[in-house]
Order: sequence, then C-alpha cells, then structure tokens
Amino acid sequence: MAHIHWYPGHIAKAEKKLKELINLVDVVIEVLDARIPESSVYPDIKKLLGEKPRLIVLNKADLAEDAALSKWIDFYQQKTGYPVIASCASKNNDISIIVNKITELAKPKIDKLVAKGLLPRPARVMVVGMPNVGKSSIINKLIKKGKTKVGAKAGVTRQQQWVRVNPKIDLLDTPGIIPVKQENQLKAAKLAMVNSVSENAYENEEVASELLAILAQKYPESVKKYYNLSENISVEEIAKSRNWIVKNSEPDIVRTSVMILTDFRDGRIGKFILDDFDGEKE
Repeated sequence: MAHIHWYPGHIAKAEKKLKELINLVDVVIEVLDARIPESSVYPDIKKLLGEKPRLIVLNKADLAEDAALSKWIDFYQQKTGYPVIASCASKNNDISIIVNKITELAKPKIDKLVAKGLLPRPARVMVVGMPNVGKSSIINKLIKKGKTKVGAKAGVTRQQQWVRVNPKIDLLDTPGIIPVKQENQLKAAKLAMVNSVSENAYENEEVASELLAILAQKYPESVKKYYNLSENISVEEIAKSRNWIVKNSEPDIVRTSVMILTDFRDGRIGKFILDDFDGEKE
C-alpha cells in the first residue's frame, strides 16, 4: 500500500487556528466527501468541536452511489444525533434545507441569550472539513443567497468577515480546514483518491492501483464497461486497452494512472462510494 506522508507541525498549527474560529460560532457545518463518508471524517472531530451543534453535509453526492449514500445518511444521523443531508455543487435546491437546519440547531443558544435579557441575534455559523471536500461550494451557495457582507463583529473578531445569509444567520466566509491527520493508511489513500491530499504526498501510480483494487471488488462491471476490459482490472490492462505504450512495448503506467484518477474524480466511470458500510460501525 502507498504510504501517504503527513506533516505534524502543520497539523498542530491548523488545529489551533480552527479551534479559534470554532469558538466564534454557534453552529458548525461539517462537510464530508460522499464518496468516502467515513474516510473524510476527522478522527478527533468530537475533541475538535466539543459540544458545538453541527449539521453534517455529505457533499459531492452527485458522484456517489445513491443507495449506499442513503444508508450512510441514516447511520450518521443515528450515531451523532445531528441532522445529515446530501449536497452537490451543481444544484441549489438544498439551500433552504441547510438554512432551516442551521436555524433549528442555533435556537437553544439564541433562546438562552434572550432569557438573559439580551436581544436576539443571528446565529453564527462556519463551514469545516478536510481539504477539497467542497467547503467553498457550500459557502458560495449560502453567500449567493444572502450576498450581504456584514464585516467584522464587535467583540468577536477584527479579521474575520461575516456574510448575512438571512435575518437569522451570519456565515463566517472563511472555511475551516480540518488538517489532514490520518494514521490509517487505507483511509489516507482514499483521501488521495478523491484529491483531498497534496499530490506531493503520494505517487499516482500506487494510488491509482489501490483505487482499481477497491473498484474491482465493489463495482467491477462499471470499470470493465467504461475501459472496455474483458477480465483483469489493472492499470496495465487499461493502458493496453488505450494502446498507451512506451519504449520496449511496455504499458504507459504513469499516463494511465493520472487518467484513472481523473476519470474517477470527475465521475466518468460511475457513481461510487469507496468506504464499506456494514451497519455495525461505531
């Protein structure tokens, strides 16, 4: 298996920054990649967010297998007790759902402020998640709905910018990037497969081979059909099917590996979920 390299110093710095941002808000939108709903969960998410209410968004749902995704949504709702929804950048019909869920989650906090004699204020929310899971697309959706920049907030921060999504919600327009910390190398490889890891941290050839091994086990017919393969699913066979040959009649593994990863990330091969769901996860 490919070894994905991490940088502990960067992780500690990113965690500190993220905790500072989380302290500013009432509700967190936690974004996961629907293709790897378990592998894109931050291992220490409870420690990081504490008891902060959160809405879990399985993003890039248009690239994930529908039936399996429904199971993951049910699983996370039961596990966390928080609402879970599917989303994708190409559609905006989930904006009202996101807004309504945020308002519901923030209501206890706002009610407490009112009970203390303070005026009700908009709920403060931020979006967090691993790199490249689609945090910015969620933020952009909500900003498009609101479009009103409200600037820095007195007593909260002078650096961060807020956007008035509606009269009841202020959005911190900076995505909170959960640092990629993953001791499980299979999960790390899956993060690389969906492009959540810097390309400097892995070899395309190894990650593409591991991706094909998972797809060959879970979705073999889709891969065979797309690449016009008869039996064996491998980088070498796909290179041969494309007639991508280098010197000494060897298959062009480098070029083919890049193509396979791109095809998967763009959803060309099919709609997949790489994580196994057994209904008995903790």
